[in-house]
Amino acid sequence: MKKVLSVLLTVLILCTGLVPCVGAKDAAEYANVILMIGDGMGVNTLALAKQERGITLFMEDECDLRGYSETRSSSSKVTDSAAGGTALSSGVRTTNRYIASYWYDPLCWFSVPRTLAEAAKLSGRRSGVITTDTTDGATPASFSAHSSDRGNSTDISTQQAKSDLDLIWGGAVGTFSSALAEKNGFTVLTTKSEMDALKPGSKSFAQFDYETMWHVDAPEGSTSPTLSDMTEKAISLLDNEKGFFLMVEGAHIDKFSHANKPAEAAEALEEFDNAIETAVDFARDDGNTLVVITADHETGGITLVDGKYVYTTTSHTGVNVPLIVFCSNDLIENGRPIKNREVAERIGKKMGLDKFPVSDPGKITAYFRDVTGLLTHINPGDEVNPLLSIRTMTRNLFANLFPKK
Repeated sequence: MKKVLSVLLTVLILCTGLVPCVGAKDAAEYANVILMIGDGMGVNTLALAKQERGITLFMEDECDLRGYSETRSSSSKVTDSAAGGTALSSGVRTTNRYIASYWYDPLCWFSVPRTLAEAAKLSGRRSGVITTDTTDGATPASFSAHSSDRGNSTDISTQQAKSDLDLIWGGAVGTFSSALAEKNGFTVLTTKSEMDALKPGSKSFAQFDYETMWHVDAPEGSTSPTLSDMTEKAISLLDNEKGFFLMVEGAHIDKFSHANKPAEAAEALEEFDNAIETAVDFARDDGNTLVVITADHETGGITLVDGKYVYTTTSHTGVNVPLIVFCSNDLIENGRPIKNREVAERIGKKMGLDKFPVSDPGKITAYFRDVTGLLTHINPGDEVNPLLSIRTMTRNLFANLFPKK
């Protein structure tokens, strides 16, 4: 009887086209997490790309779960990439233009939200950030730096060059210091061949050609990789027995949507989809990797008009964006929305982090901790109560200075 039921189930699956993902599972914890952010990618952006390129999308056709992320910042119903990136990196909503900093502490004096990339390193994993944007861009910066403004390029690049991340790859930026990065153990890359030559265990910082990485195929004569090239190589470098976290951003979907250039935006999205397929192929073979795809916001107000998807604005909008999951059956509920900050919270749980979101000391508290040896257990951050960080810092300071007998 069991054999008959098995045959009938197989026939049903084949007839209905319901091919289950062999990697999808209800897992309490994953060793590896790959978070893929299509900057500016709304639901209708996917439809526009299929219209322009005449393609199907791997992320739609093969996904295990599909829901939506409700985007906004603490200061507006329409987020920018800095606040949107911070929600996805840190599990907190902050003010537009702030980079992984609290809305009540923009100068990062008392506390900063820990990012998933930083939390991964503290958990013993390897960690990396790759983007088609410049490395100081709002989204990569939100995972690798803390700043009061996304425009503070020198500050962001300096923090990145001093960071503990294993790789930061993206477009070249003038504020990047090769000398500082090399002093901190990074190998500095500028070409695909240099990237390909890297060995596992290395630490690298790439300054590639900004105009190359978003293309489906690298333009003739280019020496820089595409996003899917970068994704494949980054995974091979980060993969290890303790696990890894990798953030992958397709930034040019947003950039060309701001300019209302559908052909270019569609190509950038197709290459982002190629990178997703690369990540999912690894995850399905590995069996211990979670892949999450979403966006920080939608750009362009893409709408169906007379049977064609067209742009209606050059700005961001506040609509829900796709939230697509591979190799998990329980990260989200199929077809349902969650808040953008909850994406990071749920990923943190799947990484087995004891606490997430969580805060780290800011500039002042870190200074006192390092100089005096006090305040060794600061965890002051709270995105709702702006007084909590100061109150907790003061309480911890006095507890250290005047311990109970």
